[in-house]
Amino acid sequence: MTNKEAIILAGGFGTRLQNVVKDVPKPMAPVNGRPFLTYILDYLIDYNYTKVILSVGYLHEKIEEFFGSQYKSIHINYAVETEPLGTGGGIAYALSFCTNENVLVLNGDTLFKADLFSLEKFHIQHHSLLSIILRQVADTSRYGSVTINENGRILHFTEKNNANGEGTINGGIYMINNMLIKELNLPAKFSFEKDLMEKYVDTLPFYAQCSLNYFIDIGIPEDYARAQVEL
Repeated sequence: MTNKEAIILAGGFGTRLQNVVKDVPKPMAPVNGRPFLTYILDYLIDYNYTKVILSVGYLHEKIEEFFGSQYKSIHINYAVETEPLGTGGGIAYALSFCTNENVLVLNGDTLFKADLFSLEKFHIQHHSLLSIILRQVADTSRYGSVTINENGRILHFTEKNNANGEGTINGGIYMINNMLIKELNLPAKFSFEKDLMEKYVDTLPFYAQCSLNYFIDIGIPEDYARAQVEL
């Protein structure tokens, strides 16, 4: 796969981090003197990604001022939301900047060092429209859980309000077929999780593979503090 493209969802308000991180969007939260987003971009460089579309909104100027159009070997485009489009609307808009058949999508507040070469291969082998990397965790209640069959086909998403105990969660890394959202004719503003994944899981080929690799989500102050030590 040449000229690999990735979308990073970097438009979050970071509400739960407001008391420790002010005046910057969540992916720009400093971790050991540099924005958290640089750790994600370095991870993508390890897997030969050369083009990244940052899906941005809230305080997007801060991100553009820092990165401009290039970070090391990665060329950066900005899909700027003038109004919040939801996770799905943000991805759909960012996909309009992509030319590849399959595009990687990642959350801008999570670093999950899963094997992306394995994901790319898995996605193509299964003729999947959407492939997700799952992470085993001790407590699923913060995220909700995902159930798959022996072939990796996703059977069910359990919302975080109904999930608890050990299980597999959506790790926030997706390989998505560029035509998926276009063909579903979804509105400009929608939730990727609710209006696409949960709604179509029974009728469309969505797959997942599990990884036990390093995972951190800086969305809450305790984990943001942990990132300062671990990264």
